[in-house]
Amino acid sequence: MNLEMKKKMADTIRFLAADMVQKANSGHPGAALGMADIFVEFSDIVRLTPHNPNFINRDRVVFSGGHATPLIYSMLYLWGYDISMDDLKNFRQLGSITPGHPEFRHTPGIEVTTGPLGQGVANAVGFAMAKKFISRKFPEIDHKVWCFCGDGDLEEGISYEACSIAGTEKLEDLILIYDSNNISIEGPVDLVFGDDIHKRFEAQGFRVLEMNGHDYEDIKKTLIKARESDGRATLVIAKTVIARGAVGLEGSEKTHGAPLGEDVIKKSKEAAGFDPEKTFYVPQDALIRFRCVKEKGELLEAEWNKKARVKEIEEFFEKDFTKIKWPEFKEGENIATRKSNGKILNAIAKAVPSFLGGSADLAPSNNTHLEGEDDFPYGRNLHFGIREHAMGAINNAFSAYGFLPFAATFLVFSDYLRGALRLAALSKHKNYWIFTHDSIALGEDGPTHQPIEHLTSLRAIPNLYVFRPADANENVNCWKAALNIDAPVAFALTRQGVKNQTPKDIDLSKGAYILKEGKADVTLVASGSEVELAMDVAKELDARVVSVPCFDLLEEQEEEFKNTLFKGKVIAIEAARGLEWYKYADMVIGMNTFGASGKGIEVYKYFGFDKDKIIEKIKSL
Repeated sequence: MNLEMKKKMADTIRFLAADMVQKANSGHPGAALGMADIFVEFSDIVRLTPHNPNFINRDRVVFSGGHATPLIYSMLYLWGYDISMDDLKNFRQLGSITPGHPEFRHTPGIEVTTGPLGQGVANAVGFAMAKKFISRKFPEIDHKVWCFCGDGDLEEGISYEACSIAGTEKLEDLILIYDSNNISIEGPVDLVFGDDIHKRFEAQGFRVLEMNGHDYEDIKKTLIKARESDGRATLVIAKTVIARGAVGLEGSEKTHGAPLGEDVIKKSKEAAGFDPEKTFYVPQDALIRFRCVKEKGELLEAEWNKKARVKEIEEFFEKDFTKIKWPEFKEGENIATRKSNGKILNAIAKAVPSFLGGSADLAPSNNTHLEGEDDFPYGRNLHFGIREHAMGAINNAFSAYGFLPFAATFLVFSDYLRGALRLAALSKHKNYWIFTHDSIALGEDGPTHQPIEHLTSLRAIPNLYVFRPADANENVNCWKAALNIDAPVAFALTRQGVKNQTPKDIDLSKGAYILKEGKADVTLVASGSEVELAMDVAKELDARVVSVPCFDLLEEQEEEFKNTLFKGKVIAIEAARGLEWYKYADMVIGMNTFGASGKGIEVYKYFGFDKDKIIEKIKSL
């Protein structure tokens, strides 16, 4: 392909992106114009299947800089995904499939939801981990993971966490392409960012390559080398100029997040030899060359179907929960829900091959070790180190890849992965979040480690289902309900032992049930370890007890069902903030302060979670 044709293809990308942002009067044109030259050569090297976006052996392409959607959608259209020119014209409009930042399951070809900077880098690390694991079982899976990122992505701490894992695990199929244009919203990057990126990534175990992002020969040579693994993850530092080709604005921070303006676009088109009066124009000869990606993808899948163990791979990813042999627990047994949960995780793992996960250096405390399994990449025990946020984004990537993953830490440290957890809910990832040490009853570690506001804040996230089981039996039944939810599920689990007294088999799909009937005109509502306390109080008062292991499921039920639960004076008991209970309760016995250091049972009683004190409060109503 001659230089003139390559320039025409690059300018086609540039002006599509510029027209999208201009028509929407909103968006980020700078990155698209700056990286257009790279995508001409990248189109010849990447292996994609626009005709079948879910083909298992496609390359994964992640745009960590999710603001670069004008570039992303332009490329998806040019490559032949099910995106029309009208979709490009409806960029950023309500109801379109081309929203302001890429959304998983919303737009064909989008591998994962990105937007908060750094998330996509960590997602790409997760995809590369998933690929490394699955290729140990099925070597014919040999795709690459490409991630395009910018200065903002590398400034966010999550990317450092994730790349540390990538270097340590030698994720040889991961290729990060760093758009190094030295511009951020406020001006030159060196205002706040002076890292030697080359040395930083070498120190993390990466192979580092550099290229001129506007020299086609250099781009092609470097991308080919990047694809040829040397056993390490690869970083490509691409030196580019933001808004390349924008007359009068090239290299300016003003092009990052605002339309170029009609005059600039017309002058730029004219300078490139394009008709300045035409918008959303794609030369046919350029389109034909871009669409070769789709043709090569069709051939790739046809050849795959001839040689690959397609059925075995499909069976590996099947999730048949009927095969699970659930653990059984003795009536009255005193066992922490983190411990019963460990037995449940192992039962699921024995029945579901794609179930895997790990902790942020807390497996012995979280009880998440899968027995009889090796460590990653040879087995299903993942180790994240003390990197909660990267762990969260990696958990999302494993889910997007097709696995059934879990990630674990203490409940108080859910704060450290909140960004990834929110994106899991937004993306409807089917994955699991194991949060142990769920209340002030964890004891001596004190208020820094005792979660207070966390249950309330997690329950406030739409499409995240938070389960807090009362005991071992309820834990099993929570998992039975959770596995049937096509959304992320979080478990809040005790450090301390709780008495096993709930029914062995009960349907928790509605999130709540009557555990004990009573004659008094009082209903005690509780979750988790406070259910045992509620039962002790109820025996004294002859009150009803309603266990609510999943507040989120309860919220989804009809009022008629809710009215069957709550009778008379309703008192909610939870060793946490508990603000959400005021929707149903006349009184909430919860936490209004942070916790304290001391023996768990003493701390519990000190803050009023004591049978006699609660009875006294109820009688005062």
